[in-house]
Amino acid sequence: MKTHSHTSQDRQRWLRKPLACRREHGWLINPDSLTARLQQRYTQFSVQTLKMANARVIHDEACVLHLKLHQLATVREVMLLGNQQAVVFAHSIIPRRARRGPWHHLARLGNQPLGALLFANPQVRRTPLTYKKLSKHHVLYQKALPHLAEPPAYLWARRSVFYLNCVSILVTEVFLPALHD
Repeated sequence: MKTHSHTSQDRQRWLRKPLACRREHGWLINPDSLTARLQQRYTQFSVQTLKMANARVIHDEACVLHLKLHQLATVREVMLLGNQQAVVFAHSIIPRRARRGPWHHLARLGNQPLGALLFANPQVRRTPLTYKKLSKHHVLYQKALPHLAEPPAYLWARRSVFYLNCVSILVTEVFLPALHD
C-alpha cells in the first residue's frame, strides 16, 4: 500500500555532494557529530522522541541496508530542538539483527541523542554522507511537515550508515528552516 506519491525527484538517487543549497551547505557537509554542533550553537538543546517502533522501511533504505523490501526494522524518529524550536528531524533505521547485536542498547535511548552515542564509540565506523533535496511529496518531508511553521518548497537531508562489528544502522537527518534563522 502506497502512503504517498512519488515524483521523479523523489526517485532520484542520493547525491555524493549537495547541490545549490547555500544556507544549509555548512551544516550538510560537516562530517562531525551534528548533536555536538547543535549543542554548541544553542544554549538549550534537547531531543524529542516522536516514534520508536517496528515498521516497514522506505524502499531505498532497504536497499542501502540490504534488507528485504517488506522486512520490518525498528524506526526511530526524533526532533532535535534548539532553544525549544525544531531544527532537525532525524530518522534512523535499526535492523532486527542490529537490535539483537552490538546496537542492542539503542532501544533504551529515549530522549537521549543518538549522535552522542555514535561519536563516543571509537569502534563505530561511518560511510560518507549522501544528500537529497526532498520535495513536498517525499515521505520524510511529510514526516517533518507537522513541525514546520511555513512549509518550504523543499528540505535538504543527509544520511549515512554507521557500522559496529559489521552490523549497520542508517541515520537520516532532515534540516529544517529554523536551523538557519
